[in-house]
Amino acid sequence: MNIYRKWGVEPIINACGSVTRLGGAPMSSEVLDSFCEAASEWVSLEQLQAAASRKIAEHTGTEAGLVTSGSAGALTLGAAAILAGHDLRRMEQLPHCEHFPHEFIIAREQRSGYDHAVRASGARLVEVGFNEIVSNAGVRRTEQWEYAAAITENTAGIVYVHAEDSLPALKDVVEVGNQHGIPVLVDAAGEVPPRSNLKAIAATGADLVSFSGGKAIRGPQSTGLLCGTRELISSAALQMLDMDDHSQLWQPPADFIDTTLFQGLPRHGIGRALKVSKEEIVAVLTALDLFVSGAYDAQNLEFRSWLEMIGEELELANVNATCYLIVPESSERWPQLEIQIDESAVGTAFEVCQKLRQGSPPVYVGHARLHEGLLTINPLCLTADYARILAKRLCEVLK
Repeated sequence: MNIYRKWGVEPIINACGSVTRLGGAPMSSEVLDSFCEAASEWVSLEQLQAAASRKIAEHTGTEAGLVTSGSAGALTLGAAAILAGHDLRRMEQLPHCEHFPHEFIIAREQRSGYDHAVRASGARLVEVGFNEIVSNAGVRRTEQWEYAAAITENTAGIVYVHAEDSLPALKDVVEVGNQHGIPVLVDAAGEVPPRSNLKAIAATGADLVSFSGGKAIRGPQSTGLLCGTRELISSAALQMLDMDDHSQLWQPPADFIDTTLFQGLPRHGIGRALKVSKEEIVAVLTALDLFVSGAYDAQNLEFRSWLEMIGEELELANVNATCYLIVPESSERWPQLEIQIDESAVGTAFEVCQKLRQGSPPVYVGHARLHEGLLTINPLCLTADYARILAKRLCEVLK
């Protein structure tokens, strides 16, 4: 019996990709083996995180790193590190920080539900700029000077959500931060591939950068990476690790936590609820090595063959839809299949999507463009068998 059916949960065909709500990306046998091997022995978590810091620093070109509970956990810890530094009183007070600088500047157009992770630290977001193009009110977006104009004595940091078309450029925002001594925290959760972004984003001089460990890197879905300056990573680690030890016995690696920056031993910090296990740390580091080496790239050709098969099956079945195979120029990215449905014949894309979910087996397709009548097939979480079943289900619903 399938392990999920044992608990009364029906497995699905995931044609959405590495989305959190469906369980994230598939893990390779090497990653799963490392997870199981790590579960069979015990280590000091600060020693393991210190080793992780060195590995993350190597792959990102930063001073230090930390394995976190997803990219959202990285944002909370990163914001907490900027707010508290190595001030043990501030660590103890978070998220209550009314009596010290706690405002983070963010472009209004970069606000989303994900910034709750920053606000959870106690930070208050101060919006700047407009996106007049989207609001059909002009041609301008947020500009560099608006960040500088918003800085006050209450400003603790800047939050920047990285995307290929984010404006102003991150390097320009970092320049503003540097001029005013304000650290920049970057949300780059889904910004790999390309692999080069692991180093390129941090190379702008951003103080902290967060990546998801459970998307393209294909580690456990609950993992993330925070990388940046050694001092801020040290603060973030202090606020996440289990601190239940005697101060005269506690000896963290000096290249990971600089104990000369504070006196005494902090108690459990605001990040204590964001802990990660030894197995998760080892697994995501294994996945990171595989990702950086390009080990996943060859599978993109197989993904393409599956999508071509689905398109051919739909064409042979003469369904009320047209398929478009989207093949990226970069070999690091996998292709996707877009299906433009004839809504006059089979109902709205929302109705088709619902039928696919309610069938047997349930099928979840990409739903970002349903309002355009488009279904999206992302092959990352498919297998050859699932691709054939998916083709059959699509033919049934779209005929």
